[in-house]
Amino acid sequence: MADLLSAVDEESALEELHQRGCTDGLPVIIPTPERVQRMILASGQDGDMTLGTMGPGHGIATIEKVAVAAVMAGCKPDYMPVVLAAVKAVIDPVFDLTEMQATTHCTAPLIIVNGPARHSCGPIASGYGVLGPGHRANASIGRALRLAMINIGKGRPGSSDMALHGHPGKFTYCLAEDEENSPFPPLHQDLGFNVEDSVVTVIGAEAPHSVIYSGDADDPEHYKSLLAMLAIGLANPATNNAILTGGTATVVLNPEHADILHKAGLTRQDIARELCDRCVMDGAEMARLMPGFAGENPKPRHAFKDPSQILVLMAGGSGLYSMVMPSWCAGTHANSPSSVVVEADFFCEIPGLAAQI
Repeated sequence: MADLLSAVDEESALEELHQRGCTDGLPVIIPTPERVQRMILASGQDGDMTLGTMGPGHGIATIEKVAVAAVMAGCKPDYMPVVLAAVKAVIDPVFDLTEMQATTHCTAPLIIVNGPARHSCGPIASGYGVLGPGHRANASIGRALRLAMINIGKGRPGSSDMALHGHPGKFTYCLAEDEENSPFPPLHQDLGFNVEDSVVTVIGAEAPHSVIYSGDADDPEHYKSLLAMLAIGLANPATNNAILTGGTATVVLNPEHADILHKAGLTRQDIARELCDRCVMDGAEMARLMPGFAGENPKPRHAFKDPSQILVLMAGGSGLYSMVMPSWCAGTHANSPSSVVVEADFFCEIPGLAAQI
């Protein structure tokens, strides 16, 4: 059982949590035993069940400790299955959590939700402003993962979390794919899961880089210009992807841009392949800009080893802008994504709970 703190009132409890470095700098919901117990009950699992350890502090993540983070983040019990899946995803060794928490790079875990849990454990937003304010599930689920990384993994700025600047996604970074309106199969289906599965995919990502493109319906080849613009954003010479190479990155197409590529006859795999082919750093340019990384007789450097290192999904509102998220490209598994099925079947509704939240 987690250690209990005491305070005369919730205001004092909040200040105590701030002083102990247990928050992300913003006010939190006080994780009283009653609130935590309700969140554990919503998980349908025992509070002392161990999920694994979280680096760099290698704290043991139990259902109870994750429930504490979820309460503090402002989650509703409905969100708990997704929070648990996100925690399991970053605990998986393929995610390189310890290395990611300790790097000087700004990387943060981006949570991508697919399948029925987008609705049953939310709703988790996938449309306009999907990465911005106003979406409770997105904001609190992403924040719960960060608070778990702070309090279980002990990733604290300047001592174990060594990011030089960080980015706002280190507060919360969560979205759902807009499966209903996307011209492509759901991302998790192309990752090998069943379409009826609910899946959380977590990938280390920089802050979103805006990519502007205005289509030309009179030009049947205009999709190539969109691909070129996305590739520039994804692996321009200032990114780790261009210099270090070999890490996975993310492309979030808006509906208009997704439609352009779909009408050109491209599948998700085609888009990833086209981008992979375009994300190449000229050897001479590398030597001019970054001689310390170029080596002798520098050759063209491909940002990605193969198309599977580019995650492509559709979300957001329709218009001029899509988003790309370059990555860190380091760690034992080079910033690989980690996907976990959401175990929503364990969820049990708590009568009268809504009135208490």
